[in-house]
Amino acid sequence: DVQLQASGGGLVQAGGSLRLSCAASGFIVDDYSVGWFRQAPGKEREGVSCIRSNGNTYYADSVKDRFTISSDNAKNTVYLQMSSLKPNDTAVYYCAAVQYSDNSFNKARALRTFEYDYWGKGTQVTVSS
Repeated sequence: DVQLQASGGGLVQAGGSLRLSCAASGFIVDDYSVGWFRQAPGKEREGVSCIRSNGNTYYADSVKDRFTISSDNAKNTVYLQMSSLKPNDTAVYYCAAVQYSDNSFNKARALRTFEYDYWGKGTQVTVSS
């Protein structure tokens, strides 16, 4: 079974950093595109970042230059390094995966929730002002 486990959330002050982890089982992260999404209270789930099986990475404009996505093949884990955190980054963060190799999987598609087949449970990130 394909499973994803997100962890690393917590409470941090504005300007601080956190690193989220998405541990994968049942598949090899290098063979899939893995995305990070977040959902704030009362808002829709939104795409944050994605790392494709070909190594391409995408970021939402709101997090570009602050967040970095990466993968560790040995640990079969995808990370989201978050820096310069802001109160409006507060949300539950989820990781998701899809096995996709088509070159049409561009940034717009990579940050859409319905493109992904597998989802993990979320991890809460709270940024205080």
